[in-house]
Amino acid sequence: MMEKPFAITLDVGSSRANKTGAWRTQRPVYTDLLPPCSDACPAGEQVQQWLYHAEEGGYERAWRQIMSDNPFPAIMGRVCYRPCETACNRGRLDEAVGINSVERFLGDEAIRQGWTVPVEAASSGRHVLVVGAGPAGLAAAYHLRLLGHRVTVRDSGSKPGGMMRYGIPVYRLPRDVLDAEIQRIVDMGVTLELGTTVRDAAEAMAADGFDAVFLAVGAHIGQRTYIPAGDSARIMDAVSVLRGMEDEDLPLLGRRVAVYGGGNTALDVARTAKRLGATDPIVVYRRSRERMPAHDFEVAEAIEEGVRMNWLSTVAHADAGTITVERMELDESGYPQPTGEFDELGADALVLAIGQVSDLSVVDGVPGVHVADAVVEVDRTMMTGHQGIFAGGDMVPAERTVTTAVGHGKLAARNIDAWLRHRRYAEPDRAELADYDRLNPWYFSDAPKQHRPRLDAARRASTFDEVVSGLDESTALFEARRCMSCGNCFECDNCYGVCPDNAIRKLGPGQRYEIDYDYCKGCNLCVAECPAGAISVLPERS
Repeated sequence: MMEKPFAITLDVGSSRANKTGAWRTQRPVYTDLLPPCSDACPAGEQVQQWLYHAEEGGYERAWRQIMSDNPFPAIMGRVCYRPCETACNRGRLDEAVGINSVERFLGDEAIRQGWTVPVEAASSGRHVLVVGAGPAGLAAAYHLRLLGHRVTVRDSGSKPGGMMRYGIPVYRLPRDVLDAEIQRIVDMGVTLELGTTVRDAAEAMAADGFDAVFLAVGAHIGQRTYIPAGDSARIMDAVSVLRGMEDEDLPLLGRRVAVYGGGNTALDVARTAKRLGATDPIVVYRRSRERMPAHDFEVAEAIEEGVRMNWLSTVAHADAGTITVERMELDESGYPQPTGEFDELGADALVLAIGQVSDLSVVDGVPGVHVADAVVEVDRTMMTGHQGIFAGGDMVPAERTVTTAVGHGKLAARNIDAWLRHRRYAEPDRAELADYDRLNPWYFSDAPKQHRPRLDAARRASTFDEVVSGLDESTALFEARRCMSCGNCFECDNCYGVCPDNAIRKLGPGQRYEIDYDYCKGCNLCVAECPAGAISVLPERS
């Protein structure tokens, strides 16, 4: 027979029998705080929850947790710029948890295993039109189907995916992965009408009997700027170049390619040009590297592959085979100023990568819809000024990333569902943020990050093979276990073991603990020793 802990074998008159909790002036309380990873995710993923399932080997449970917020884990595990990892508290201890790597592993595992998402909600009898088969539109369609609505997605392109297909190079996002995750949504009963352009959102809504419309027109139009040029100069835009990579006839850029711009799209074009055979691709950018909007790892990979960077330069003139650039210098406020000094660079083609805008003709003349600064104004429910017409993704004011677009699609779907049911969607209350100072980081030491393998630079520059590989099962499992469960109990038993009064009771696997305040003296040793900072101190109630 198992012996009972010493404290509960004491005789009558002992501290246990006398309910010594009456001495207490403050009490420990288990809390559920908001992990910084989840707080930073534009798609609203409950990152810590799915990592918890993954670290136990429950890969399908972890994947389904992701799918409750984001239908594209395999895609996102490749193209997301990982704001969750930037916010990760573990980054202050050693290196951030490789959240994106684990998400990709789970997404790829789902494709391999053929996991599907059933539609269990009863049919609402309502039909929603989604305009645009990019990340925002497809995410909205996915969530609307889960909520029981019929959904038709119309897109003017010949293939679905929007900017995921036509703006992200294949070496970052293999098309079989893209197609697999889109097909899963189609298999849920979403109707996909390709090669179909919606000219007027209000007219389509009325003429075809749709109960609501979600507009998710991506930024497919490359912005132009005036550059003096000779008649024989070849000037192209980045969006057209990247879109042309999906055609049978690939873009002809020449041996020497100059790309004007400093964002991730500029680097995508330069790296694509290198793979198409350019021997001397060069990026011309008018600011310094420190002020370049492109992500550091994108810059580093491009340089490794042989892309040259010409910082503090602007294109002054383009001609056949050459461009003239003017050197710039930063003033005291960091703004580039011309110097009057010029250089000539060889360039068979000049590609402009200075931004993109959406084609907003779909809302031209629609009553109540307001456009300002080339984006559509929406309220907090994602609805435009026209009842029943919602919008999201690149065509509304927001950061232009796949993750942000997916978040828009989810939020719009929930608001559309509420509007159709004559309700109002209420977002969950935001819990207190679990900051690093609440943790006991010593508990989590000696767990080095598992980095994903990369192709060597020489092979990268000569093929369109995927640059970054995924983790295998063992390394993904290890990486998931590096999560510190910031602000939330993970049943480590520390509190149970250190309590001098045996006032903490285990409730069983997955049920956590409870505190018997009849015996808790408020010493708060459990608070001090909780690795995750999941116990708070409150003043004792009078």
